[in-house]
Formats: sequence, structure tokens, C-alpha cells
Amino acid sequence: MERTRTYRGISVRAAVHYLTGLGGEATDGRTVTGDGWEARLDVDTVEVGPSLALTEVTVRFRGDDEVVPGVVEAFSKKAVRAGG
Repeated sequence: MERTRTYRGISVRAAVHYLTGLGGEATDGRTVTGDGWEARLDVDTVEVGPSLALTEVTVRFRGDDEVVPGVVEAFSKKAVRAGG
């Protein structure tokens, strides 16, 4: 199973921290691997209106059908709280 989600207002560093808190291990600066799942992160800056830019982190979750939905949900709760 693969799911992709985008989160605004969080850093890659924070995203990696949240994913390791869910039982993953950072294998490099943008990949975290857990039991039955892997998350790869990409970062971009997006403009919101004429004078505001936000960091946007895209996370591609891959893994077991039984595991990925729970990881996505748990990560999303943390990321949404952090990003506002």
C-alpha cells in the first residue's frame, strides 16, 4: 500500500522526529523505516498569498496494508498540531 500526504508549516526535521516517535528509524535525512512501513519525505516552499511562504513537507508512506493506515493517522495528528 502507498499513501501520499502533504503537510504545511512543519519542517523535515520535525517530521522525522514524529516518525521516529512512531517506532521508525531514520535511515537518512529524508527516509524513516518502521516495522512494516517506510516514509520518504520531500520538502518545498509554497507561497500563500502575496507575502507569505510556508514549508510544505510531502510524505510518501509505503508498506503493509494493515500497518500504513495507522501510521498515516498517527503521524497526521502530530503534524497537524505542529503545523497549525
